[in-house]
Amino acid sequence: MAYYDNLTLEKGMYRSGGQGFTQALEELDPSGAYQGTGLQGLDAFERQLKRFNIKVGGGSSDCVEKFFQSSQTATLFPEYVRRSVALGVKDASILQDLIAANTAIDAMDYRPLASIPSEEDKSLKRVAEGAQIPSTQIRVQDHLVRLYKRGRVLVSSYEALRFERLDLFTVTLRQIGAWIARSQLNDAVKVLIEGDGNQNPAKVIPTAGADAITYDDLLGLWGEFQDYEMNRLVAAPDVMQKLLGIAEFRDPLTGLNFQGTGRLSTPMGAALYRAAGVPEGMLVALDKSCALEMVTAAEVSVEYDKLIDRQLERAAITSVAGFAKIFPDAVRVLKVKSGAGA
Repeated sequence: MAYYDNLTLEKGMYRSGGQGFTQALEELDPSGAYQGTGLQGLDAFERQLKRFNIKVGGGSSDCVEKFFQSSQTATLFPEYVRRSVALGVKDASILQDLIAANTAIDAMDYRPLASIPSEEDKSLKRVAEGAQIPSTQIRVQDHLVRLYKRGRVLVSSYEALRFERLDLFTVTLRQIGAWIARSQLNDAVKVLIEGDGNQNPAKVIPTAGADAITYDDLLGLWGEFQDYEMNRLVAAPDVMQKLLGIAEFRDPLTGLNFQGTGRLSTPMGAALYRAAGVPEGMLVALDKSCALEMVTAAEVSVEYDKLIDRQLERAAITSVAGFAKIFPDAVRVLKVKSGAGA
């Protein structure tokens, strides 16, 4: 086993066996060997930052040029960029609160599974001794789910950024991650509403009145989930304003929960989110446990060659993901009737 301050770092570790840079480091310098030491709690990458005394956060953070003091420290720079962007994706995304499964693949197309049970399938009737047990068919869908690459290109020069503090640069990278997260959320919302290309759009339920949502509309929406649980609501900004005007949403406990956690709940117990990607006048309701699958070919990747050799000049940061429906009946859409022309 190589000790962390005796490793030789080189950019080939980024493509070692298809794994990530930190995974390659962990194979050479396992974190388990540091239990009970002052380095416990740090992963292999963080130990390399400590080795070269590179501070990436806080008021005493180093400048960008600290990463380029040698060829070995320059090798660490793409992983720092990737982690910063990934943190921005995580902090800005509500996807993890909406998806039931996350599948990683090594392709740009994906054929999801489908199981659409009939009422007869759901009944699970008694089976007499020696009788045949009823079956539920699981098959692959007819149409592929396409994955889309989302990302940004860093256009800068080393000279322009060399004296910038890493703490400030991290803020910029995290914002790129936030943009990626919003784009992926828009993709997810579109699949929830329109389907993934396999003739599985969500059932749309109109409100009783025009230009308004009532508590009775929400009760009707809740009643649609007979075989599932309505535990997530994703609202367009205009619909969110209408919801918060309903008397039942003014419960003091709802306000206290929002102040304490930053999350809104509903009188039905479903977590409520606002998303600009939801079309105007729509409220998407779903069962988080079985409605949506996220498929990723690359979570966050960077052009490590350019970041190491060309020092920031036009390096792309990307993420590749798509979405598939699992149980179509686990999603419903409430559509506010328009009063135009009435």
